[in-house]
Amino acid sequence: MSNYTDRIRRIDHHTPVSDEFRARTVQGAVFSVIAILSAGYFMSTELSYNMSTQIVDRVYVNSTPSATAVQMEFDITFQEIACSLLGIDANDAVGNSQSLHTDRTHHVYKHRLNKDGRNVHRSRPEKTELGGTVTDEKTITDAAKKRGLKEESAGDDYYIDDYFQKDFCGDCYGAATNGECCNTCDDVKRMYRAAGWKLPNIASIAQCKNEVRAKDEVGEGCRIEGTVQLASTGGNLHIAPGRETEDIGGGNGKFSISDLLGLAFEQYNVTHTINKLHFGPEFPGGVRQLDGQIRNVGDSHGMYQYYIQIIPTEYVGLDGTKILTNQMSVTEHMRIVKPGSGRGLPGVFFFYEVSPFHVVFEETRRGWTRFFTSVCAVVGGVYTVLQMIDKAWYLWAKGGSAANLCF
Repeated sequence: MSNYTDRIRRIDHHTPVSDEFRARTVQGAVFSVIAILSAGYFMSTELSYNMSTQIVDRVYVNSTPSATAVQMEFDITFQEIACSLLGIDANDAVGNSQSLHTDRTHHVYKHRLNKDGRNVHRSRPEKTELGGTVTDEKTITDAAKKRGLKEESAGDDYYIDDYFQKDFCGDCYGAATNGECCNTCDDVKRMYRAAGWKLPNIASIAQCKNEVRAKDEVGEGCRIEGTVQLASTGGNLHIAPGRETEDIGGGNGKFSISDLLGLAFEQYNVTHTINKLHFGPEFPGGVRQLDGQIRNVGDSHGMYQYYIQIIPTEYVGLDGTKILTNQMSVTEHMRIVKPGSGRGLPGVFFFYEVSPFHVVFEETRRGWTRFFTSVCAVVGGVYTVLQMIDKAWYLWAKGGSAANLCF
């Protein structure tokens, strides 16, 4: 057994030096303390570095176009234009109109604002498609009383949707062709225009009985917010002011040439605030360039255009969860569209196209193996360097030379 023990001892490369051969000095003690503190500090930094989450990004080229629609969530405030004067429409890349207001997948609201930028008292949000069934003030008040709310808050925008009938589909009076729903007066008008029919008497349409006219909203602003599904091939969504024929002249649908000229030269201030504009859910580190941006348009015949490049993005967490969303880059342009110039109409236009690239962000962590490897290198390096300095100091103090150093 002793022979085997001796053989094992021969391969010991960490042979300790006997104390009688050691020279203990003050500077050696100082260097030892420095070594311990330095090693502890570097170990803590390595632990933080190797255990922290890193985000690795990769870019791929989409070989096939996506058939999934692009979801756009927006909230825009127009300080100088009433809700009844604002129309919202969307077109795809080839100019075909999308069923923004009659499709069940869209949820767009208009909120009337007073001069102070607050919701108009006892007004309800106008839902421009599915769900806008609470129309009269009595129904809103009764719904509020069921929840124990005061009558003064019956028109509050934040809970009135609870009483919208989610499965309701309003009558389009024969103009619908693909099962569309007409839950507001605007929906009925759009369906009749699409069918090329003459609109019947407004009084006979249930959705139009309680509609607010432009004359009732003089001096008001409007906040438009909602979520829409847009074509993945690109296109545009625009919010443009204009008047219905019922608001021209005497409001009876009859108007003169002077009324038409007045309509053509009417001025609109499209100053607006983008409270939010998203193309998908938020992800860690994502940037929303347009949120909270204010655009003051001095000219009353202004068209403000946003050119948006949408980049499909996937975010993969450490636990494997995935967030499918979109990033965007924006270019802005302001143009003047004087009446009769043929350059377009006043409004705010969002032109978008989907990028052929796909970005993947993935959370990674270096882990314990990298940490222990780094610790070995740090501790060994600290003690080796300080040992060299200690030996050099000791020989210099004894009057030796650098040639006598042996490490």
